[in-house]
Amino acid sequence: MPDHTDGAAFFASYCASCHGGTGQGNGPLAADLQTVPSNLTTLSRRNGGTFPKARALSYIYGDPEQAHLARVMPQFGGAMAEDLVPVEFDGVMTPTPRILAGLLAYLEGIQIQ
Repeated sequence: MPDHTDGAAFFASYCASCHGGTGQGNGPLAADLQTVPSNLTTLSRRNGGTFPKARALSYIYGDPEQAHLARVMPQFGGAMAEDLVPVEFDGVMTPTPRILAGLLAYLEGIQIQ
């Protein structure tokens, strides 16, 4: 199973430029964006103290509620869907792209209360 370390590597490569190295929304490209990147270290706090794993995954993978032109963030889907691992969401084991399972573990690990 992918873990925090795998997710940290993915985050550094694909997320830190906007969300910052610590996930606080202050990456080097953040100033050039029309929408301020989310502070990813407060997802749990903003969700009543529980990390919103399913919502985070749906947004990262490509939220169907957001048209592609409305999204600021790129969608991470496509070929990732071919390498799946089981991840527990609300008591249900759900096939999840391996690299995104690692990213979820990383994001959950950087939460501040």
